[in-house]
Amino acid sequence: MTLKLSVLDRSRTRQGHDPGEALRETVRFARRAEELGYHRFWVSEHHSVPGVAGSAPTVLAAAVAAATSRIRVGTGGVMLPNHRTLVVAEQFGVLESLFPGRIDMGLGRSVGFTDGIRRALGTDKEAMADFGDQLAELAAYFTDGPRRHPGVHARPAEGLRVPAFVLAGDSGADLAASAGAALVIGGLQGEDRTLSAIDRYRAAFRPSAWRRHPYVVLAGNVAVAGTTEAARRLLIPEAWSLAHSRTHGVFPPLAPAEEIETLLAGASERERGFYEAGLRGHVFGTEDEVAAALDTLIARSGADELLITTSSYDREALLDSYGRLAGLAGLKGSPLGVKGVRSPEHAAGGFAR
Repeated sequence: MTLKLSVLDRSRTRQGHDPGEALRETVRFARRAEELGYHRFWVSEHHSVPGVAGSAPTVLAAAVAAATSRIRVGTGGVMLPNHRTLVVAEQFGVLESLFPGRIDMGLGRSVGFTDGIRRALGTDKEAMADFGDQLAELAAYFTDGPRRHPGVHARPAEGLRVPAFVLAGDSGADLAASAGAALVIGGLQGEDRTLSAIDRYRAAFRPSAWRRHPYVVLAGNVAVAGTTEAARRLLIPEAWSLAHSRTHGVFPPLAPAEEIETLLAGASERERGFYEAGLRGHVFGTEDEVAAALDTLIARSGADELLITTSSYDREALLDSYGRLAGLAGLKGSPLGVKGVRSPEHAAGGFAR
């Protein structure tokens, strides 16, 4: 069976380009991902972050679903502590009703980036502790099960089946298992902590109205190019943006790799340390190198799906990377019109399980 490949796009803004363009690029990217044969296309939720335009994931998911026809569309994810579960159920009920059989409900427990954002959202850090209860309450709105507010119905969600995915670190894997939801977890290097969390999830999984069996999605950055260095350069803008956020408290728009390489000459030791850390933990290289790395990862983790989260300033090189990766996986339509992508039978390693 060929492994499923999917995309999470965070609508990253680019230096010199306005946020509206980032959102429009997300919709165009979704169309391209569908052409290449990717399985899902998800969008994210961030608030008051200068480098991210995606603040309303269900709204953006509607635009993506309307612009595509086959690819599954969802959120990676809606952060439940920021919302009332009734409203979340209603929003996904509307999406599923408009685009039946194509909507995914990715859910997370993160809260705002700063105290000010959390206050504006009407939440706090402690709200993350209620995530398990929120998942149960949300499930009840879809199934008409026992709930905190008897007689309240989430229409048109009630009776619909919208797959639920829990975005989690190693500690959140237990919540995904208890809720009977699919697990989305970062860790493309196959770290022991990630693999242990996956094992715990599978062992503790409880069948639910959402899913009868455990399902694991590994998420992270993958960059593929004609040379190892070209692939690595795709990751530079995101790594620098992360380093800047850690040292200046602001997550800036993505800048060109060549500009960042100039800035590094005058960077502080602390800034450079965060930057170098931001380049670790990803999979990048030529087709052969990436195929070998992912083949090993899939064998170790038994993952059902990979969710690719790569962003970069160079949109053309980024789309070429996604095209090359689709070619490695043998996705339907991937070799057509994609410069440099070989046919599946020539891809070393591959993704077959």
